[in-house]
Amino acid sequence: MKNINPFHDPLKLEDTEKKTVGCRHTKPDICGKNLMPEVCAFCRTDGICMSPPASWKKQFQKLKKDAGKD
Repeated sequence: MKNINPFHDPLKLEDTEKKTVGCRHTKPDICGKNLMPEVCAFCRTDGICMSPPASWKKQFQKLKKDAGKD
């Protein structure tokens, strides 16, 4: 399972530094939290990932700035 560039997709309204709408991992099949109930976007009914990649905080700030939301 591989996402097509989700890490660089524009921010969604519900994205934060600590959670993302959908999976932002580029290789979710090797994510330690893959399919973990209540954590993984692939098995949560709301599609929220509660454990984005460690690099997500920096990427979130970059995407936020690029979108002019800073």
